[in-house]
Amino acid sequence: MIRTYKLLTASLMLWMLSACQKDFLERQPPNIILESQVWNDSKLITSLLANYYDRLPAHTQIDIGWADFTAYDEAMWSGNNDGNNNLISYGFDRWRLWDYGLIRDINLAIENIEKVSTGLNAAQKAQFTAEFRFLRAYMYFELVKRMGGVPIITKQLIYDFSGDPSSLQFPRNKESEVYDFIATELDAIKNDIGNSGSNTRANKFTAMALKSRAMLYAASIAKYNNRLGAPIQTTGGEVGIPAARATEYYTKALEAAKEVIAGPYSLYRANPNLGENFFEAVTKKLNNSEVILAKDFLTAKDKRHSFSYDNIARNIREDNLSSSNIAPALNLVEDYEYLDGTSGELKTRTADDKDYVYYDNLSGPFANKDARLYGTVIYPGTSFKGQEVQIQAGVAVWNATSAGYQFIEGNTLGSLHTDGKLLTGSSGPQRSQTEVSNTGFYLRKYIDPAPLSSTRGIRSDMWWVRFRLGEVLLNAAEAAFELGQSADALTYVNRVRERAGFPANSLTTLTLARLQNERRVELAFEDHRVWDLKRWRIAHEVWNGSSSNPDAMMYALYPYRVIRPGSAQDGKYIFVKLVAPRFRAPRLFQLGNYYSSIDQAVINNNPKIVRNPFH
Repeated sequence: MIRTYKLLTASLMLWMLSACQKDFLERQPPNIILESQVWNDSKLITSLLANYYDRLPAHTQIDIGWADFTAYDEAMWSGNNDGNNNLISYGFDRWRLWDYGLIRDINLAIENIEKVSTGLNAAQKAQFTAEFRFLRAYMYFELVKRMGGVPIITKQLIYDFSGDPSSLQFPRNKESEVYDFIATELDAIKNDIGNSGSNTRANKFTAMALKSRAMLYAASIAKYNNRLGAPIQTTGGEVGIPAARATEYYTKALEAAKEVIAGPYSLYRANPNLGENFFEAVTKKLNNSEVILAKDFLTAKDKRHSFSYDNIARNIREDNLSSSNIAPALNLVEDYEYLDGTSGELKTRTADDKDYVYYDNLSGPFANKDARLYGTVIYPGTSFKGQEVQIQAGVAVWNATSAGYQFIEGNTLGSLHTDGKLLTGSSGPQRSQTEVSNTGFYLRKYIDPAPLSSTRGIRSDMWWVRFRLGEVLLNAAEAAFELGQSADALTYVNRVRERAGFPANSLTTLTLARLQNERRVELAFEDHRVWDLKRWRIAHEVWNGSSSNPDAMMYALYPYRVIRPGSAQDGKYIFVKLVAPRFRAPRLFQLGNYYSSIDQAVINNNPKIVRNPFH
């Protein structure tokens, strides 16, 4: 009886399954989005775009690769281990990039919008296609500035499983052809891309900002690579751009910059405190008319990063772990001029070098400096988040017998001297302790002032600026200068300087060296420095690996309180310049670093790929 019941039940279940099988198999799985759905839904396409923006490569930015801000001459590493302080030389693969995965995805998106997106109108198709093409142009710029010419692939490549992969193997395009492709693409899409008023999605002005930057790079390489004793090039043009094309590229850079300058952007000037104003120009998200494109973060959506946690000044950190990894170098600090136009070299010794210069307060040497210094670096005598960043290395005790100073530094942060006054600041500097500045400076730019943003639990949603008007004005100034349009070049660069506190028309003559310094101080810690020195072809001279070359070494500034009872100098401050104590090896950039090596696996898979010089 039981066995008969089981057989009947099994038969019934089989019948039910058979009856329902067709309907069941035709159901749409709830966890799978079909390709036809993606390309006919503007919201899904926008989500895909967001993913591609997020995948754009970067060498150093606040959510990835930021430790390499300490690999050049803006800062040194004050975190645990030696970090970038002991770079004997830069590896030939250091800036290597060969990401055709993102390019393939973009090509596929462009093709699907054309073929599959029947639910989008013509305007929507044009807008989305333009935005994907912008991202592809951006990607090719990131490739060419590292690798030189690369294969330009604009259609998805599909293997036919014939055993012959030659249809998938493309040779490298000329370096100039990649730059030409970028310019042509950006011109083609600028009027279709839309997104007017957005600073997190590309629009017409973003496209022109990218074109301005890319064309300036191409022009610089065309001009300055060919001025080397032995220009870096390959016979097929995969590396190297003819000198005759420099003027053409400078012209394109200037024209693109002019389009941006004539647009809706303006230099940020909301804060009357010029130092704070410059900090806000890069970091403030609301009502910021200077930022053209930024990679945004949002704590409410759990899209955040730990840059402030790892780099906030020691004595104002909000967590008991990590801080102060990036310590700006004296090299950078001294490149910020004084507002009277004199050299930015800090005055620490008398003109005859017989005595120290004595200051009434810790901020004395920095008085009347370019306001961009305050907005970029925390230096002695300044504050952040409403708190003093206490920077004092020790005390200088006068010894009447030897007629000199004895320098005493405390082993404990915030310690007091025997006179009951401060010995060593709670933010150092200290010579060997980690997560305390070893240079006497801390980073301000991109450190989040929001409460608890430097804690592991909250972290930060400070954005990363990819393009802003300050850079575009300097692009225009450099291109105009190289084209012999000195008056226009002066107008552009003086606009940037005036925002930093210099009087109107503070420069009346220009040199390339002056423009190079303006980029250094305006764009510090914005991932421009190494690329600028590479395109000007001076990186191997600035960072020549010699300990006798001050540009290749990183320096520190240590402040001391003077103890000299009965003297007018008692209680004042003196400053000592020294090689940064934890710095190990002078920077060495070799000719083989101008173009990164191509991975051997890439060459093995494609014998048409030509190696870069010196590799």
